[in-house]
Amino acid sequence: MTDTTPEAVAQPASAGRVGVFVLRLLSAVLVPIVAFALLWVTFDYLRDENANRFIVVGVALVVGVGGVFFLYWGANRVIEFLPERVREGVRPYVFVGPCLVILAVFLVYPVINTILISFKDARSESFVGLANYRFVFTDHDMLTAIRNTAAWIVIVPFFGVTIGLAFATLADRLRRGEAIAKSAIFLPMAISFAGASITWRLIYDFRPQGFGSNIGLLNGIWIGLGQDPVAWLTLQPWNNLFLMVILVWIQTGFAMVVLSAAIKAIPDEIIEAARIDGASEMQVFRRIIVPSILPTIVVVTTYMVINALKVFDIVFIMGNAESDGTVVIAERMIDWFFSSRNFGRGAAIAVVLFVVIVPVMIWNVRRFREEELTR
Repeated sequence: MTDTTPEAVAQPASAGRVGVFVLRLLSAVLVPIVAFALLWVTFDYLRDENANRFIVVGVALVVGVGGVFFLYWGANRVIEFLPERVREGVRPYVFVGPCLVILAVFLVYPVINTILISFKDARSESFVGLANYRFVFTDHDMLTAIRNTAAWIVIVPFFGVTIGLAFATLADRLRRGEAIAKSAIFLPMAISFAGASITWRLIYDFRPQGFGSNIGLLNGIWIGLGQDPVAWLTLQPWNNLFLMVILVWIQTGFAMVVLSAAIKAIPDEIIEAARIDGASEMQVFRRIIVPSILPTIVVVTTYMVINALKVFDIVFIMGNAESDGTVVIAERMIDWFFSSRNFGRGAAIAVVLFVVIVPVMIWNVRRFREEELTR
């Protein structure tokens, strides 16, 4: 006689869930492992200097394009042989599994490895405890870098967002030429940080007496006003502000475009109603436009804060950061890790930078979720 008690019915169901879990685990792990094993053999061949170049290109195309296609196609075919009640529960893990492995290899592993290196000596041969972190928070140049970076993450977002918001508001009122005006302001975003730095280095250019005429635009204006030329990039502490101008110049166009789109999304009826009630244009801006686009302003500000934390190209290209007093955290990290070959100190600086950026990202993600819940 068949046992129909709740305990007897629960046992097969529980066993089924365990089976599905095992199949999901195998699908998510074994498929990527087999794929990576095949790729490893292929890459071994691709590194062979004596291999025919045309064959190497052909193998790369076959494995890179066809291999990935057949990997997922084959995995999908295997799933079709599973029982129908299990099939749809396993399928997502087969396709997501390789992505998770790739993320683990190229994102999680480097983070963990960098943290481990930060506790080792210059050549990563022996552990030195917190010595590298003690250096980060006691070295004179590092303290200067932390102070300068703090100034960057305050000044650059403030002026970038403020100027971008002003341009967005004014451009929104143009009857003609709005696209041209926005394109001209947005154009610096198309230039790399290195290219923008070289452009502004010509603007700030200074040549002492006896080394030729000053060709810098800023010194040209300064001399035209009857003043002596100035070495702008060595004028401490103002030279930090001169470097921040470059990032503000680059980022303002981005802020303008994003904020302009947010302003255009505000219903015209709200603004017209405020004007009919007697509100001035400044009151409309302060009490309607700004509160309405505040979430967008926060997103743009967060984006600029992260860029300011990571800034390196501008400081590196514009002169000797150490002697000029323009060092920042990212510049110190690159200098210690690659130039000085002190992996421990470079990794410690990288970890500090990572720890500073992560809370900003978490806060930004939470704001996105809160906004989605209120919609």
